[in-house]
Amino acid sequence: MYGFELTRTLAEADGLVTSEGTVYPLLTRIREEGLVETFWEQSPQGPARRYYRITRDGRRALLNFKEQWSLFRDTVDSVLKGDIK
Repeated sequence: MYGFELTRTLAEADGLVTSEGTVYPLLTRIREEGLVETFWEQSPQGPARRYYRITRDGRRALLNFKEQWSLFRDTVDSVLKGDIK
């Protein structure tokens, strides 16, 4: 995806508030960390677009994040249910 397309997709998700001012700095950071790679493609409408593609390191980081997120989510759910005080 290119940056604006990603921003638009995230904005369409229920309850997720995002903006280009949030997404582009994150894309820059993860690109600098080697988690995504970029390439330019000519657009049929307007200037060339920078596309982002996840790298092998990015896939590993994503798997780690999913594991951590699941633990976090489960803990918050338990607290909200009153299982953990």
